Amino acid sequence: MNVSEEAPHALEKATMRRVILRLVPFLMVCYFFALLDRVNIGFAALQMNKDLGLTPAMFGFAASLFFVSYFLVEVPSNLALQRVGARRWIARIMITWGLVTACMAFVIGPYSLYAMRFILGAAEAGFFPGAILYLTYWLPNEYRARILATFTVSIPLATFLGSPLSVSLLELDGALGLKGWQWLFVLEGIPTILLGISCLFVLTDKPREASWLSDAQRAWLVGRLDEEAARKKAIGHISLWQLARNKYFLTMALVCAGASATGSVLSVWQPQIIKSFGLTNFQTGFVNSIPYGIATVLMILWGRRSDRSGERTWHTAIPLMLAAFGLLYLNLSGGIVTTIMAVSCALVGAYAFKGPFWALSAGWLSAATLAAGLAGINAIANLVGGGLMVNIVGLVKEATGSFALGMLPVAALDAAAAISVILISRSHARDARAVAAAA
Repeated sequence: MNVSEEAPHALEKATMRRVILRLVPFLMVCYFFALLDRVNIGFAALQMNKDLGLTPAMFGFAASLFFVSYFLVEVPSNLALQRVGARRWIARIMITWGLVTACMAFVIGPYSLYAMRFILGAAEAGFFPGAILYLTYWLPNEYRARILATFTVSIPLATFLGSPLSVSLLELDGALGLKGWQWLFVLEGIPTILLGISCLFVLTDKPREASWLSDAQRAWLVGRLDEEAARKKAIGHISLWQLARNKYFLTMALVCAGASATGSVLSVWQPQIIKSFGLTNFQTGFVNSIPYGIATVLMILWGRRSDRSGERTWHTAIPLMLAAFGLLYLNLSGGIVTTIMAVSCALVGAYAFKGPFWALSAGWLSAATLAAGLAGINAIANLVGGGLMVNIVGLVKEATGSFALGMLPVAALDAAAAISVILISRSHARDARAVAAAA
């Protein structure tokens, strides 16, 4: 590299280091609590189901209602973020869901639980796609898979750290007249409220407004992002109705649904699966964290590999195949060790998928459709993956007594998703070549 090349390279390196250190760790902490407040119902169930008289089907229905309201509100929420600004809107989301989580401690039966889970989904809707959208405002394309993988590592990390934390809070059972599961909701909701307030001081809406970048850094970043936006040829500026009928959008929503179903189903039911081997609540929490620790490391390495190679399609499809294999293997496992091996395969696949997939999706959406597109993909995926599949597992468990059999539809969805992303990527490449030839 000669002298003329070294200065721009040093500017890029310094700029991206400052952007990443300023935004990514803070958003990771925020997302950590988003996932913790979403999945802590799986640990609360170890005590709460008996106190509230919940059957497996009733619990599955309560857990799934989160994803129904999430689906209804997610796209409007992301459009509001684009209009209002990420700083204020993400703060609003977090403060609202933190309050709702704390109030979950005061449910008195299945119907109040149903209502609070529905409200919680509406409150949290928009945070994940909003954060992904927000990061696309700051990250050039070549950085996206590794940074999005690093950001989404909060998903397995929330359960890896949250498992022992949540079961420890259950040990507060009886303190100040509250059940352990009530303490779990209160003490995991309060930090989210405080982080929401912090968003107003930490986040900046757009690179042009970043006073914490130097003039040269700000100019370089804005110029690079504008240049990439000008080159992008994919799903153009279309209406929401047209977007909903777009084959790329619908296929990517299906693809995302496979990984979403795997992660959501296991986060809700895995603690009960593990406890069924005769473990105590405390032992269950620590054993439950093992697969998430493995997934935390491997999803970062997979995202970096995708960025180094520049390849997205197979880096998205292979993890889905692994997830399908893990859920199938769960039906063959007969002990705690093989069960942990099976869920580890499934979770590594579900989470390693995320960095390459969101980089691929963001690369196919224009700036005009990015907010609605990312939110729509995530909303549909959560409705199918969380709302539908979590319910199916509960119904199958109640009918057959087996959690593993309930995982078979999820495995089939993962396999279909893997095949779909390969096919749609080839179709996109053909369409792109046709457009280039016509030009």
